[in-house]
Amino acid sequence: MSEVKTERDDRGPMITNGPGSSVFADPRVWVVPLILMAVMALLELGGDPVRDALRFDRLAVQSGELWRLLSDNFVHLSWWHLFLNELGVLVFVLLCPEPIEWTVWLRRLVLLGLGMSAGLYFAAPKLTHYVGLSGVMHGLFVLGLGRQVLQKDLIALGCLAYLIGKLGWELFAGAPVSDEAAIGGRVALESHLWGAISAVVYGAIFGSFKRLETFSLRRKNQ
Repeated sequence: MSEVKTERDDRGPMITNGPGSSVFADPRVWVVPLILMAVMALLELGGDPVRDALRFDRLAVQSGELWRLLSDNFVHLSWWHLFLNELGVLVFVLLCPEPIEWTVWLRRLVLLGLGMSAGLYFAAPKLTHYVGLSGVMHGLFVLGLGRQVLQKDLIALGCLAYLIGKLGWELFAGAPVSDEAAIGGRVALESHLWGAISAVVYGAIFGSFKRLETFSLRRKNQ
């Protein structure tokens, strides 16, 4: 965010949030996002065979290929589709530079991904295929911005209000035709909604909105 904040996390040391602050030098802020971006780019190099093997495929899931409920988040329709999601990862880190552990990052990616895909499977029966990180990205933004809003960050409040408004508008008006033409397929707006819902459930379980999240559910002594 544009304003600088200082707070004490559950482990005791002081941390500082905001562009230009020392938190950006913390490897926990950047390492996993950069690895995630590299993995998605490598998968895109695999082309159609990799995409077909990892995408959400309703019939394949029903036949037992359950890994697709997670792997679908990391493959994309096209290089432009990939670029948009990679840009989304960078924007997320800039807006929500939380120095969280890699184990927390991994848990978020896995549980948000599974929650989003489960939402598509059970609540969007007409959707037969899906790829992309946008659903998980909506969830990550809800987690990151939600915690900052509770810290009375007005910029985060504006960003979160925009995100909620965007979800509402998408459900009412659908995706712009230009967006679908750019990525080379239909925008699965349901993924955005279920990614956000998964984040709310996740945050309530792991206390993500109240504290700097650690892998342990226990609050460490300050």
